[in-house]
Amino acid sequence: MKKTLPLLLAALIAAPVFAQSAQTEVNRDLRQQQRIESGLQSGQLNTREAARLEREQSGVEHAEAKAMRDGTVSAQEQARIGRMQNKVSADINAEKHDGQIGNPNSASSRRMQADVQRDIKQQQRIANGVKDGSLTTHEAGKLERGQARSERLEARAGANGRVGAGEQARVQRSENHQSRRIRHQRHDAQHG
Repeated sequence: MKKTLPLLLAALIAAPVFAQSAQTEVNRDLRQQQRIESGLQSGQLNTREAARLEREQSGVEHAEAKAMRDGTVSAQEQARIGRMQNKVSADINAEKHDGQIGNPNSASSRRMQADVQRDIKQQQRIANGVKDGSLTTHEAGKLERGQARSERLEARAGANGRVGAGEQARVQRSENHQSRRIRHQRHDAQHG
């Protein structure tokens, strides 16, 4: 009993730190998505640039999912994810200010904007779940893996600079599946 009590206390103290780390990562993902969306809406990003940024962001979310897989995020994992997020942030800034412009009113751009807006909503739901404790770090990691998959589909769809209706339908099916997963995870009996 004497040995298990300090371990139990350490776990109880560490749990909020890990949840806070997951919250920080998910909130940063949300802000990156919002920056991509604003670039598309303003014409500072074209569809191809947004697709490249979505691919990068997908890699970050994949790393987050991997880090959260065991329910914890180590300091090394946090540092690696932070560096990846910093690179995406710098790339968003560079792409928005490189002189290339997009047509925010084109059908392709509107499709990409809709997909990115949906990403923002999904990320917000995950962030809310981590914040209110309805998602564990492990569950948030699984959901981040789903977000990464959806963003890879978006990146593939816009890689050629054009997002067709069929490509958007494929992305939307993935997003619908992800939405159901978020709802299920937030309403199961597990708490963070």
